[in-house]
Amino acid sequence: MAGDEYVDVILEVARSDRSIATVLREICGLEAAVRRGALDVVGAHLRAHDARPDVLECLDALRRDDVARRLVERLPRGE
Repeated sequence: MAGDEYVDVILEVARSDRSIATVLREICGLEAAVRRGALDVVGAHLRAHDARPDVLECLDALRRDDVARRLVERLPRGE
């Protein structure tokens, strides 16, 4: 899946649950190395619970600077 496709799918999910949108915005707004470290922890947890491959692919997409930047630009700000 290309970066734009990941962004569209992630935004669709975030629209259905404001708490997801808030957490994604916070994670994607982190400095790149910090974001990657946080996602490594999340990924380890998900793999320990046999997360589906598409979930892990999405997590990998969040590590990409271009995807993270576009999500921060398009996700609503928390209140």
